[in-house]
Amino acid sequence: MKNSFLLSIFLVFILLSCQAPMQEERVQSIIDSTRADFAPDKRIALFDIHWDKGILTGETNLPDAHQALIQKLTDDNITVKDSVILLPEPGLGEKTLALVTNSVANIRSEPKHSAELATQALMGTPLNVLKESGSWYLVQTPDDYISWVDEAAIVRIDQQTMDEWMGKEKVVVTEMISNIYTDENQGEIVSDITAGNVLEIENRSPQGYKVALPDGRKGFIAAEVAVPYDEWINSRSTDDTSLVQTAKLMMGSPYLWGGTSPKGMDCSGFTKTIYFLNGMVIPRDASQQILEGELIDSEKNWENLEVGDLLFFGVPAMEDSRERVVHVGMWIGDNQFIHSRGRVRVSSFDPNDENYDAYELGRYLRTKRIRQKLSERIVSVDQILN
Repeated sequence: MKNSFLLSIFLVFILLSCQAPMQEERVQSIIDSTRADFAPDKRIALFDIHWDKGILTGETNLPDAHQALIQKLTDDNITVKDSVILLPEPGLGEKTLALVTNSVANIRSEPKHSAELATQALMGTPLNVLKESGSWYLVQTPDDYISWVDEAAIVRIDQQTMDEWMGKEKVVVTEMISNIYTDENQGEIVSDITAGNVLEIENRSPQGYKVALPDGRKGFIAAEVAVPYDEWINSRSTDDTSLVQTAKLMMGSPYLWGGTSPKGMDCSGFTKTIYFLNGMVIPRDASQQILEGELIDSEKNWENLEVGDLLFFGVPAMEDSRERVVHVGMWIGDNQFIHSRGRVRVSSFDPNDENYDAYELGRYLRTKRIRQKLSERIVSVDQILN
């Protein structure tokens, strides 16, 4: 009798020991499938959730994904204690928005200046603020990119202040590189500025604009370096001439990993900047840009290409590896494309051209057309600035 009792206890122990790993595997599978459904690209969606002995921990900025996960676990009769933090984190209070107040804000992969430069945002760009770490904030840009910015580059605000700023008369910088001065006599410099920066207009004169920066600093910019926002947005066009002229204004600009401004840019930052300055917001990285628009070519039939088409380069998929998209440029006609590799330059697929680029030809993947192809990931600048 005693032996039977001990055997029963042993069998129960073995059964429970087996069930725990099985349940853990099942929960992890549900977490992974929810992440795949809602946040397949961690650059633009945060779903960092873990399971530990019946407790869900971690954080996400996707409330719908969080609710879907809880529902899946409930439907599978799995009891959990939900300790997931929904972002923005409560400690931020009502100031869960921000405006960029430097000419270019460097946004990094980790909350420190030595971290990789992930992307950039221009002065006047609205941001969502997700959480805080010391003097750094995790933010999401209008193209959905999530990374860290130093508090010195932004001003945090609430929704009412953002709405008020959106309603103010603004001016857009059109000169590639310039300055804001203290007065019309161009005395001291208040800040540098670059093309695409957005400022509030406080007053106008024949000489230019008295402006206010998002953080309250004030200054003057000359009439020839900027255009009132309404005039600017109504004049934006992705026609051949506009795209080529904009791209060539940045010729020779240095390559900068993570850069998305005329001060320096990587390959996808360059194509993004070309389109932004002509009124369109496109995804940040080449591997994201290639998912948009219409497939035009994958066989090197250059006669099918139009100005503005994006050419993608990299390593094709193999039996044991996925495709890797590592570079992008923009077609400008006459067998030529413009791109940022080392510096902004023009390359050609014509063997007789002095700019013939056998290297890029050898790693060409395909061409996509995004011009006039608005989608969930491609929107007009007016949708984020007005």
